Amino acid sequence: MPRLAIGPDLPRDLGALDAPVRESAVTALRRFLLTENGAPRPERVRGARDSRLVTLRLAEGHRAVAVRQREVYWLRTLLPDPEAVSFAQRHRFGVNPVIGVLEEWDADALDRVEPALRRSAGAARLFDPICDGDLLALGLDVRLLPLVRLVTTEADVAALEPLLPPTQHLPLAVLAAGGSLAEAWRELDGCRAVPGDTGHVDPGDLYAALVRSPDRAAFAGDAAELKRVLAAPGWCTFLHPPQHRLARTPRYDRPVLVIGGAGTGKTLLALHRAAHLAAHGTGPVLLVTYSQSLCELLSARLDELLPDEGVRKRVEVDNAERLALRIVTDAEGKRPALVGPAARSMEELTEEALRLLTRQTGDLLDDVLDDERDPGRKPYRHMVVDEAQDVSAAQWLLLRAAVPRAPDDLFIVGDPHQRITGTRVELGSVGIPAVQHTLLVSHRLPQETLSFGVRLRGGGPTDGLVRGMSGMSGLRAERSGERPSVRAFDSPEAEMSALAATVRSWLDDGVPEQEIAVAARTMPVVRSARRALGDLGVAVGTFHHLKGLEFDRVALVGVAEGVVPEPLPDDPAHRARALQRERGILYMACTRARSMLYISHSGRGSPFLAF
Repeated sequence: MPRLAIGPDLPRDLGALDAPVRESAVTALRRFLLTENGAPRPERVRGARDSRLVTLRLAEGHRAVAVRQREVYWLRTLLPDPEAVSFAQRHRFGVNPVIGVLEEWDADALDRVEPALRRSAGAARLFDPICDGDLLALGLDVRLLPLVRLVTTEADVAALEPLLPPTQHLPLAVLAAGGSLAEAWRELDGCRAVPGDTGHVDPGDLYAALVRSPDRAAFAGDAAELKRVLAAPGWCTFLHPPQHRLARTPRYDRPVLVIGGAGTGKTLLALHRAAHLAAHGTGPVLLVTYSQSLCELLSARLDELLPDEGVRKRVEVDNAERLALRIVTDAEGKRPALVGPAARSMEELTEEALRLLTRQTGDLLDDVLDDERDPGRKPYRHMVVDEAQDVSAAQWLLLRAAVPRAPDDLFIVGDPHQRITGTRVELGSVGIPAVQHTLLVSHRLPQETLSFGVRLRGGGPTDGLVRGMSGMSGLRAERSGERPSVRAFDSPEAEMSALAATVRSWLDDGVPEQEIAVAARTMPVVRSARRALGDLGVAVGTFHHLKGLEFDRVALVGVAEGVVPEPLPDDPAHRARALQRERGILYMACTRARSMLYISHSGRGSPFLAF
């Protein structure tokens, strides 16, 4: 029987088909997997760059392009017949000889670019100081070596990026920018998805390469698995290598902190780590996030990610305030008052919950050995914390008390630059000596939006979560897109009229209303936007309501002087902190847009836009 490996493009390609064609294609795939009568036959492609490439006719006028090695078929894409044949004739596939992951090459485009490089090559070539052996030790494909020897400038390397697998281009880009061989190696090693995989690489073993490339392939051994892979959202199945490695590491001996810029997949990583701990851990898991609305969103995503009800029940989703409230309620037998003369603030409830929890389970600082001997005495065995930059010191103490000091206790993700509160906590100061990892590639944002957001955020490095300061150097996007649009109007009425026209145009373009968000810094501007948009059905709220969410298109309105930032305190120290917080709030809001960001103001614009 054939073994199918589904590439991430195939479910999307199927979803783009009309329903009858899609049903026919899925039926053909199932028949092929089960070798039933009427199953499509693999057909070789005349003129293919890679002899292992075949096509499968799945529906009238549509073929899947597959890479075959014995009984293993990696289904790369589904295209109309002529495009499928053209794709197979242009591309070849291989295995990185150092880290063993799958590589895809646009061989036809590389052939076309070589004469141009040869004509423009100067007397001094960029990689002349580096010997062939050192380049090959970085996983460089031996067939690429002659082309690399023609490169003269860093711009040449940048131009090659769309034509090369990331595992080939990233080390070259480091060297072209003046980086060392060790730095280039670290970039290559970062593309490794399977933790601890340092075994021998067989460049001819397609199956092993697919196993090492979970971002490129999900295996389906029977009809049920095929149905699950094709039906699940891509984020459930395909993780980028650093995300996969961090989420699936079998054991962490110390707390883990993952710092990542906007769109690097921190929340996705938190979900997958929680799911991994639910399936492979040794007790209940608590996934902590910022707000009740985010709790509901993450709970729904866990339902998709963990179809097994028994495993799903091992994960609770909550925020720190509600955790404190539950602990106090359970101890006192009734819900404490949150309003009125007898009301207690959330700060007071957190302190009371910590006192109750430590009284029940022992002092945190003195009972480390007891935690290791009896981790079950804590309410939770594992904890995953999202949006960590906005957790207060008192809340951290409570969260630390709710899990034992044992392997796989705390897995924390956050970005100090997206802080929307005034809290600044270094984890070591609250008893959490975390090992830090960093995500640097934004998968949500185009480079234009990311660069705009970074310039807008300004203010240099910021503190919190880690000792010292966290910068934004090295953060990059993996694709290009449209530049953000910033529009100025003479009056609020003109601004709101343009907003309504813009949102209508987006809807007319076919963007679903749930993929559009409109936000403002203050409620008066939010109410004006709601009146202007009427019954268009898109989400409208404050910047804060965008936290943790993403949309295809985002409109931020009222980004004017005196509104963004809001009036600041006179004290210089407090003013500086408030200014940084306001920048963080706007930066967070701007980076919710996957494809298009629209910003408007009436009168003088926010000083944050002056760059």
